[in-house]
Amino acid sequence: MCAVQVSSIDQSTRINYGAGLLRFTQYCDSLGISEWDRMPASDILLAGFVAAGAGRVASAQQWVSGLRLWHDVNGAPWLGDQALKRALAGVKKLAPSSSHRSPRPPVTFEHIRALLEGLDLLNTKDAAVWAAAAVAFWSICRLGELLLHVPVRWNFRPEKHVARGASLTYARARNGVECGTLHIPWTKTTASEGADIAITDLADPTSPLYAIRYHLAVNAKVPLDAPLFAFEQGDSWQTLTKSMFLQRCNEIWKRQGLHVLEGGHSFRIGGTTEWLLRGTPPDVVQKQGRWLSGAFLLYWRKVQTVLPFFISQAFNASEALRLDRIMDDFERSL
Repeated sequence: MCAVQVSSIDQSTRINYGAGLLRFTQYCDSLGISEWDRMPASDILLAGFVAAGAGRVASAQQWVSGLRLWHDVNGAPWLGDQALKRALAGVKKLAPSSSHRSPRPPVTFEHIRALLEGLDLLNTKDAAVWAAAAVAFWSICRLGELLLHVPVRWNFRPEKHVARGASLTYARARNGVECGTLHIPWTKTTASEGADIAITDLADPTSPLYAIRYHLAVNAKVPLDAPLFAFEQGDSWQTLTKSMFLQRCNEIWKRQGLHVLEGGHSFRIGGTTEWLLRGTPPDVVQKQGRWLSGAFLLYWRKVQTVLPFFISQAFNASEALRLDRIMDDFERSL
């Protein structure tokens, strides 16, 4: 049962939780706290542990989440209460200035066009990179929904990762525009329920539907049980990982004089902003990004921090004001 509970948490999250457990053990060792008193940990002990990070860390929430999972796995009651809540709030307020990151630069339409121009689409890897980028941007996806973090083949799990043989169906909307629906087996918010990603053809060379069809054709020899964006390499194939993808994108963007990226979340922010600035109704963008109404409005607050990147390139300030009014009306309509 313990293994099942732990498997419900992503591997990257487990690593962060493990770091919290290690810090908690070190904290208790330094104060001579007995093993008996560490589980269940009292509200005061938890608050003291969290408070020890004040002024050094931006947040201790992941530490606490790891400790709570540790208690759950061992069948111990969770005693965290008001003292812990106040300590968490205090750590957040006392976070060092170095821990506050400036808004991440988003992927813009200019970035997407630069990729199309800079990638060699006769190269199997570049074809996969292009398809992943176009789908992530226009379909407002998290890169983790499309790409694996590590290249080892045994890490591919069909119940979580989208495979090349996944259900990709095609249809035509009433206006004649072709679209595709890609079912992914797992998402951050729906877990094993998965989700359907809408991939719509655009009257533009950057169309994500054309990009993914081209990738599947160029890499036709990749087996159906391989990851969706795997690519041919000689007589075999290789997984396109998130790090490989970002490295290749940044090579192109740096050469084109565009800002480079550290993480894949910039695709989701950029795609959302581009659709909104093009006049797409907020409820349609919300649906495309697969948000609940409340979550979408919270996400909009993040989008606002990167609007200057877009306004300075292809839109004017009046577009930002117009968009603000539209989003205000959308929020009042809920």
